[in-house]
Amino acid sequence: MTSNLLPSTAEALPLFVILWRFRSAPGRDLDFERAYGAGGDWARFFAAGPGYLGTDLLRGADGVYITIDRWTGEEAYEAFRREHRDRYEAIDRTCEALTAEETLLGRFSEPG
Repeated sequence: MTSNLLPSTAEALPLFVILWRFRSAPGRDLDFERAYGAGGDWARFFAAGPGYLGTDLLRGADGVYITIDRWTGEEAYEAFRREHRDRYEAIDRTCEALTAEETLLGRFSEPG
């Protein structure tokens, strides 16, 4: 099985990655996965942004979810957020009902 997280040596790693940790609201796992998964609400929204590379959703055995949003650079992400701030906030408000816990784990760039 090939992972988007560990590209082959012929591929470059993403330049900017945002990691979030979530617990879905009780009984909302499927709705959460539809909203936060690779083809979900957030990914479809981000797909309009130049520099968006994709989203991965991982689920741990303990029910914790991790999202990984990949962009070509922090500037691309920040420009998208500024340009689409109202829509971003609207989706975020809608998705609050799907989450019991949300923690930003970090924003990471390739060294160099």
